[in-house]
Amino acid sequence: MSRRTKMINKIKELMYQPKNIRNIGIVAHIDHGKTTLSDNLLAGAGMISTELAGDQRFLDFDEQEQARGITIDAANVSMVHKYKDSEYLINLIDTPGHVDFGGDVTRAMRAVDGAVVVICAVEGIMPQTETVLRQALKENVKPVLFINKVDRLINELKLDSNELQQRFIKIIASANKIIRSMAPKELKDDWLAKVDDGSVAFGSAYHNWAINVPIMQQTGITFKDIYQYCKDENQKELAQKAPITEVLLDMVIEHLPSPEVSQKYRVPAIWAGDIESEEGQGMINTSPDSPLAVMVTNISIDKHAGEIATGRVYGGTIEKGTEIYMVGSHGKARTQQVGVYFGPERINTDKVPAGNIVAITGARNAVAGETISEPGRKIKAFEGLEHISEPVVTVAVEAKNTKDLPKLIEVLRQVGKEDPTVRIEINEETGEHLIAGMGELHLEIITYRINEKGVEIETSPPIVVYRETIAGKAGPVEGKSPNKHNRFYIEIEPLEDELFQALQDKKIKEGRVKGKEDVQTFQEYGLHKEEARKVWDVYERSLFINMTRGIQHLDEIKELLLEGFESALDDGPIARERVMGIKIKLMDAKIHEDAVHRGPAQVLPAIRKAVYGAIMMANPTLLEPLQKVFINTPQDYMGSATREVQNRRGQIVDMQQEGDMMTLESKVPVAEMFGFAGDIRSATEGRCLWSTENAGFERLPGELQKQIIRQIRDRKGLSPEPYGPDHYLG
Repeated sequence: MSRRTKMINKIKELMYQPKNIRNIGIVAHIDHGKTTLSDNLLAGAGMISTELAGDQRFLDFDEQEQARGITIDAANVSMVHKYKDSEYLINLIDTPGHVDFGGDVTRAMRAVDGAVVVICAVEGIMPQTETVLRQALKENVKPVLFINKVDRLINELKLDSNELQQRFIKIIASANKIIRSMAPKELKDDWLAKVDDGSVAFGSAYHNWAINVPIMQQTGITFKDIYQYCKDENQKELAQKAPITEVLLDMVIEHLPSPEVSQKYRVPAIWAGDIESEEGQGMINTSPDSPLAVMVTNISIDKHAGEIATGRVYGGTIEKGTEIYMVGSHGKARTQQVGVYFGPERINTDKVPAGNIVAITGARNAVAGETISEPGRKIKAFEGLEHISEPVVTVAVEAKNTKDLPKLIEVLRQVGKEDPTVRIEINEETGEHLIAGMGELHLEIITYRINEKGVEIETSPPIVVYRETIAGKAGPVEGKSPNKHNRFYIEIEPLEDELFQALQDKKIKEGRVKGKEDVQTFQEYGLHKEEARKVWDVYERSLFINMTRGIQHLDEIKELLLEGFESALDDGPIARERVMGIKIKLMDAKIHEDAVHRGPAQVLPAIRKAVYGAIMMANPTLLEPLQKVFINTPQDYMGSATREVQNRRGQIVDMQQEGDMMTLESKVPVAEMFGFAGDIRSATEGRCLWSTENAGFERLPGELQKQIIRQIRDRKGLSPEPYGPDHYLG
């Protein structure tokens, strides 16, 4: 029996022992060594040759990933590791580090229970390291640290052992600061990264060695020895004495929780159903015999098998050939195959029980974030996936050949399914197809994938996504229905800063307001008690508040009012961009008593026009997206780098010096960032490292407002100037 067959049989056996399973993600800033580390772990498990580990990039099996040398999609693999006489099944997800693909990290974190956070010893904790660590903690995923590229500190930066220690202490302290602020209260102390208990490892993924305190005690290797091995360029011998696979997988098994442990605290955080119910207890106890509960975290399209849904089985057992029910879309389907991942391929099994990561073929129309259960069972859906950043750059696409148009629409829908962070807009009237993504690279990859699916397309130059808001107050403003029988009086004002920030940070959930607990949350973030009790809807970081009393028939048209409010916010009056950060208060209403005269055709235009008119009276302004730009460059090139940022309307936020290297933190409008990569390389003669992270929206400078509004309206085929309030309220 070949080694591969043996491992597959072992995986099938261990799937049924949740206390011997570890579901882990590998997360880090771009180029800190995640995929190289994954290669090593796979080599140790006998899945690829040790010689190729680190160069093969086994989990970057996409052509674009190989060509660009970066990870674009999260990749799954299962392997077996022996530790203290027991065998363990490790389901590993290698995630991307580039900020444009942060959505993949969010989705992967929902499927795993623990994360190995890889940190480059030379660069330390970078912005994206902080982001991915926060993403993990937000999903109640326990982290351990691997400080990579230690050999470079010794051989390239020539640090002595004392300086090495200082560097490590600083990195661990920065990570622990984030863990302290975001880990679940009762687990905070247990989750901190500590050198002495072995939850921090040091090493070089490229040279296949790693070390932590338990291994030092076992082998007698000290930091002094490591220093010597690196100096003497004898890391091969070190890799034999302290192989990275053993050290890291032992650390994963020792310090990261099994599904049996983690589901007890994770399920209540991601599932709002009754924990005492049969489904709740099944998930808490990782029971394979309880009702089925699967959370879909990713959808990929396989040329031969069609749509593959990846998900985490929290409760019950999913079997091939059985009927399943999609809770969110109320759809039914039949599973054709179920199985687990083995890198680029899938191993089909008849069943996959609770506690495992599953690949499902046949779950038609499932999307990332969907909950799968059994037909006829009313299970509550899992909490939706909240992506940290949002699309800020758009391109218009069109098929080169008209005959490909129907296929293009189909492919765009597929792309939107595979990557929920992409926003696809198909405008049937104008025939325009828009794709909004996280940045230039994200859109490049999406365009490449559409071409790969057999549709040749042309794309417009990238367009920046703006937002609309107000800077003043207005009202009461009267909105009349077309038949003049219904009138709504609204007041409008900007949201309080603290409340807006809470909505930005997703501390307040969007959607129709139902419970009393929301009232306390609104008050906590500065909303007046009277208003907090009357919030009806939270949408696009804006609130709709009903301040009226005792108005007849209002409840019957409540849904229509909210629908009108939401559709007005989807495309605002200044430039048909989304509106955010406003508070709309319904102060009074006159409603016709006959239901025929207060239908959608009357209520929707009345409330939309009232909102538009009020926005135009309340000093309307455009907001533009910004990015934080971090530049690491030698001191001699500091001036050139600073000039490059300032020429793009950027603001310098912070400067720090370490040795002769300077770190520059700045904020730059996304609109000015096109072509930045080439320019910053020229300015610093290629001697800088830089990275970006989304920084939300800020007001566009006054002198640019008119010009940009005109450009957007012109592009969308609208009149050059926005209409005044009279147009909507006349």
